[in-house]
Amino acid sequence: MNNNELDYYNRIKNWDFSMINFKEENLTNWNITRILNDSTNKNSVVLDLGTGGGEKVLNDFPDVKEIIGTDFSKEMIKTAKENLRKSGKKNIEFRVMDNLNMDTPDNYFDVVVARNTPISAKQIYKTLKNKGKLILRGVDKLDCWQLKRLFSRGQAFNDDKPVSQVDYENILDAGFKNVELVPIYVREYYKTKEDLLALLLKTPILDDFSGEIINNNFKENDSNMEKLDLYIKENTYDNGILLRRRYYGIVADKI
Repeated sequence: MNNNELDYYNRIKNWDFSMINFKEENLTNWNITRILNDSTNKNSVVLDLGTGGGEKVLNDFPDVKEIIGTDFSKEMIKTAKENLRKSGKKNIEFRVMDNLNMDTPDNYFDVVVARNTPISAKQIYKTLKNKGKLILRGVDKLDCWQLKRLFSRGQAFNDDKPVSQVDYENILDAGFKNVELVPIYVREYYKTKEDLLALLLKTPILDDFSGEIINNNFKENDSNMEKLDLYIKENTYDNGILLRRRYYGIVADKI
């Protein structure tokens, strides 16, 4: 993660989308929470990479012995710790860590979860116990592709190789077994233009990890807003404004 990208996430500070009015339609039977629940018990120790503001860990993760959530952004972890304080949970710790320079102990975790974040497969392999499991969910190149093509930019827009393929190959090379890669298709319907814009302000879909803060460029009557209005016109249905999301899931075992 470069300094511009870190600055972007420090400004965002959290991944709480609860105030955005949208509906989600999953077209693929792959659910990271279900897989995590099936892979853990009350004695499990779990590492969550790219934890953001900790909302997913606090609301969706199972009740296990220990959870450590990490993020490269100090502001994200500050938000996560405040959310943890409000929750009253005692089995969770949040701390700053670079996923590509991990300082976690070897052979310690039963499960490592990574969501929408760069990873080092070899370092994850080292920190997992034998018979441990990696569960990864990422954003692929073709995510929101119609929107990215309209703007001629966006997350992974210029990548030669999809990140799903890169992660898959790196996980195999690290020594993992039973590696399964699943493309995940989701339709999201946003109730209003403001809801869609709120999503774009919170995520790097159109930012292409450049560190440029989108809300500095979305002003009434400028070219960006005109493009957004065109997209909305062409993609509004009875359920709302459609975004076609493309993710990928990977599950792998350390044996």
